[in-house]
Amino acid sequence: MRCAIFASGNGSNFQALAEAFSDDQSAIEIAFLFCDQAAGYVLERAKHLGIQSYHFTPKDFASRQAYEEALVDLCQKEAIDYIILAGYMRIIHEPLLEAYPLRIINIHPSLLPDFPGRQGIRDAYQAGVEETGVTIHYVDEGIDTGQIIAQEKLPILPGESLEELETRIHRIEHQLYPQVIKELKGR
Repeated sequence: MRCAIFASGNGSNFQALAEAFSDDQSAIEIAFLFCDQAAGYVLERAKHLGIQSYHFTPKDFASRQAYEEALVDLCQKEAIDYIILAGYMRIIHEPLLEAYPLRIINIHPSLLPDFPGRQGIRDAYQAGVEETGVTIHYVDEGIDTGQIIAQEKLPILPGESLEELETRIHRIEHQLYPQVIKELKGR
């Protein structure tokens, strides 16, 4: 299975995926990393791991449509089977959704449908809920509204800081995401 990973920033989930898929047993190949931020640290991670990377931004194109069509062209040129979002902070639209139906996967740091959007961990923490977690889902035209593939719950501990919760959420992400992608390969 050939994958492209799309990311926007630090890239800790990208690194976890790359390390999990690096063994010969996984049969999952990361064909390339795409980053929409020229200064995204994830590009350094890809370079260090020897994974090809590309970066450009919507500002490089006449329209959002043209930007996404360039992404479709890149993925098709590289014979991509799945697109895996790992902190890619843009809403996916029709050109990609149409080219890769039920083959774009996202990870989100809350138990969807609760707390969608950019700040899922913070929003759950500030809401005072007793548990949160991680959701892996297919991407659709909404914001974190696609069909759920897997979830893992995590209690919010009494007296826990937001930073401590974030650390525990990221540990789950780094284990659950590679596991779910490997299971998808078998479908």
